Amino acid sequence: MKIILTSCSAPKPDKRAIAKCIASVALNISDALGVEIAEIVIAGDHEEIEIDEKNTASTLRDLRKLHIEYEIVE
Repeated sequence: MKIILTSCSAPKPDKRAIAKCIASVALNISDALGVEIAEIVIAGDHEEIEIDEKNTASTLRDLRKLHIEYEIVE
């Protein structure tokens, strides 16, 4: 499943936690790329990632906990 990370609405976003979450849930994303994507999302730009469909509910819950806004792309 593909999702678009649109923004981060946290008052003080934790870049390290966001990068770790992205790297752990996204397919074919390394830790270094997770940091880059986290920076992009915190800056307010959109980024598309692919996640494993087996863990969709927990992945989306983790993103919501970090105040990351997303859109689901079928």
